[in-house]
Amino acid sequence: MKLQRRHWLAGGVALAAAGAGVWWAERRLSPAPLMDGAETAFWQTSFETPEGGAPLAVAALRGRPLLVNFWATWCPPCVEELPLLNAFHQKQSPKGWQLLGLAVDRVEPVRQFLQRLPLSFPVGMTGFAGTELSRTLGNATGALPFTVVFGADGRVVHRKIGQVHESDLSQWAELA
Repeated sequence: MKLQRRHWLAGGVALAAAGAGVWWAERRLSPAPLMDGAETAFWQTSFETPEGGAPLAVAALRGRPLLVNFWATWCPPCVEELPLLNAFHQKQSPKGWQLLGLAVDRVEPVRQFLQRLPLSFPVGMTGFAGTELSRTLGNATGALPFTVVFGADGRVVHRKIGQVHESDLSQWAELA
């Protein structure tokens, strides 16, 4: 009888720990509220590109749905999702979608990466200041990858901390 109670007690403790782990992971991966003025400030931003040249003004992308993906070359899930995002851009851009990759990284590693895996969408360089920008948009932990979807009206409609999957993109594609 005592042994049976121990097993039940151990099982209960394990379930409670698992539940706490799931709660913590969901809380950590759930976007926080946007900071005041974050959307307005985002649309007023411009970024250098890995190639140099004229800065990339985000305001030029306003008026159509926009998926913004914060990524880095040193982030395995970021690198893994980029081909999927590239395919999304190629399929959805004729339907009005735009995509912007924001590299939270240094220029040279991004240039080298883009030579190996060219992307069909623009990439802006945020450097490590991109972590702060992503925080204003609800990424309280500064985790990568972080994806923000803006509607055609310029307002945030979806955010995801962590790797994007086909199911996410399919859901978001319905916005256009």
